[in-house]
Parts: sequence; C-alpha cells; structure tokens
Amino acid sequence: MSSPAPPEQTTRPSGAKVTAATAQIDDKDGHTSIVAGGDWIVVNAVPLDKQLNALKPGKGGNLTFDLSGLGKLDTTGAWLIQRTKEHFEAAGATVSLGEGSAEAMSLLEAVEKAEPKPEKRKHRPAGALITMLARIGSSLENIFKGAREATGFMGLVMVTMVRTAIKPARLRFTSLVHHMETVGLDAVPIVMLMSFLIGAVLAYQSSEQLTKFGAAIFTVDLIGISFLREIGILLTAILVAGRSGSAFTAQIGSMKMREEIDAMRTLGLDPVEMLIVPRITALVLTLPMLGFLSGIAGLIGGGVVAVAVLDISPLMYIERLQQTIGLWNFWTGIIKAPVFAFLIGAIGCFEGLRVSGSAESLGERTTQSVVEGIFVVIIADAFFSILFVNLGI
Repeated sequence: MSSPAPPEQTTRPSGAKVTAATAQIDDKDGHTSIVAGGDWIVVNAVPLDKQLNALKPGKGGNLTFDLSGLGKLDTTGAWLIQRTKEHFEAAGATVSLGEGSAEAMSLLEAVEKAEPKPEKRKHRPAGALITMLARIGSSLENIFKGAREATGFMGLVMVTMVRTAIKPARLRFTSLVHHMETVGLDAVPIVMLMSFLIGAVLAYQSSEQLTKFGAAIFTVDLIGISFLREIGILLTAILVAGRSGSAFTAQIGSMKMREEIDAMRTLGLDPVEMLIVPRITALVLTLPMLGFLSGIAGLIGGGVVAVAVLDISPLMYIERLQQTIGLWNFWTGIIKAPVFAFLIGAIGCFEGLRVSGSAESLGERTTQSVVEGIFVVIIADAFFSILFVNLGI
C-alpha cells in the first residue's frame, strides 16, 4: 500500500500551525493497523469524525491502533480514539493501542477510565408463564438447598449431643436449667389454657353431631383418644414452635449480628456445644411434660362440656375414659414429643445462625423458623400416624 500524502497544515487564528488529522487502515504482512496521523484535536474533530466513520471494521481479527505518527492530542481526540476502539471491538475485533508518547498514552488511559460503562441489563424471561416457572424453579432450588444445609446441621447437632452425653461434664447445666424454665415452665399456662379451650370446643362440636345418631356417649371416647394420641401433642408442638423456636432464632441471630459467635470461635469455644445443645436438650426434656399437661387440660375441658351439655356425671366421664383409653393411646403422643422437640429446636437454632447483619434479616429468619418448624412437625406427625397404624398401635 502506498504511503499517504503528507497531511495539510492550516493556521489557527492564534497563529499556531495545525496539522490535519488522518485515520487510515493499513494491511501489512497479514496484520491490520489503524494508522493515526496529524493533530487529533478539537479543531480537526469534524473531518476526523467523517474519516473514522468511513472505516469499516472487519469480522474478528486483531487490530493495532498505530499512534507513532500522532501529533498533538487533546481530550476530544482521545475520545475519538476510544470510541473507534469500542466500535471495532463491538464488531468482533481485538484492538490494541500501539506505542505513542507518554502524554498521549496517559490521556488515553484517563479518558478510558472516565468513559461511562453501559449497565448490563438483566435478562428477563418473556411471558408470564415463563416468569412464573422461573420463580417456582428458583424457590424449589432454595428449598432444596436449605433442606440440605439443615440436614447437615442436624447431623452436627446430634454428633455434638452424643459427645456431650459421653462426657456430661461438657454440658452447661446452668444454661440447661435456665432454658428448661423458659421453654417449659413458663409455657405451662398458655399450653394448658389453649388445650382446655380446644378440648371444650371439640367436645361441644362432636356432641352436637353424635347426638343426632343417639351416640352422644361416644363423645368421651373421641375426646380421650384424639387428645392423647394427636391433638394434645400436636397443639403443644405448634405452640412451642411459635414461642420457643422463634425465641431461639432471635437470640442466636442477635448474637450473630453482634459478632458474639465469631468471638466465641476466636476463643476456641464451640457455639454448637455452648449455645445450641443446652437449648435443644431443654426442649427435648420439657416437651413430653408439656404434652402430658396438654392432654390432661384437654380432657378436663372436654369433661366440663360433657357434664354441662350431655348430663354425664363427672364419675361416669372418668369411668368411660378408663374403659376406652388404652396405655398406647397415651404413649403414642409422648413418644412423638422428643422428636418434635429436636426438630423445632434444631430449625430455630439453624435459622438463627443464618441471620446476616441486618434487622430485616433477623425478622425474616424468625418468621422462617416458625413456618418451617410448624411444617416439619406436621409432616413428622403424619409419618408417625401412618407408622403406628401399620404397626397396629
């Protein structure tokens, strides 16, 4: 390719000579270069812009912006070089800047840094159906991820509890007694009141229906079996999940926000052993007792309605309960209590450890622990019911 004619010179009003700016594509030995010549300044911006727009980038390949013949350069010229470079790169070429003066390279670097970067637009699925499916898929992915992490956490807690049982001296008895009081003793009034009222409502509604068939006496059977096997312990577990499970999340989450758990790890202390094992152990020990008291309160509530509505004497009510309630009707409810307690306590502590650094996160995790605790308790209760029926218990 023949060398271009020397650029023309003009004189600015101030008397300084200005060399016309040029931009050409040069192919030599299979390598393509964009040769810049003359003064790339604001005076030459209009004709230079026309030259640059006339350059056609090829598809792909490597290009070099040859700045060796560049004269004067100001911000306008540097911006034109940057724009041309981005234009060729958008067409698939790889553009590199050749050697130039130190002042020119410094100005080009400053312009490149100052150039606003286009924001990457998030890809949004087209259509309401695709959007809904994407949200469902994302939710399921988060659920399975959380379930996997929660399962691993429960395994860690079980291993720690076994290690503590082998060496009881590692258990913090003061903390254990404190949590037994808060999750057990302090919960007795609300548990018994709710169970009494539910037992009364259940007896009243069932007596209304059974009286139509002349089987009002079977109201006692329904109250006794349903409360001791299912309703008593399930109601107690749901109340504990809302009361104690959320408290565990709030307490541990607050410690996480204040970096107290990180400080414990720094001191070589195990947060699972120090904080979580006493809470879960206290819940495992107290929930069976709460379930027992719930069953008694439910039977009393049902008995009050039976005496008032069905004209059954208290002695007859107690005698009927003795005839219909077997030993396993009592133990099926008590057996489920420790399992429910472990699940509720583990989920509450697990969500507390997932709290980030904001109060909003603490509220979200507290709500999440209550929802997950109740959901898991109901699933576990259904599993036990099927198991006991198949075993003939």
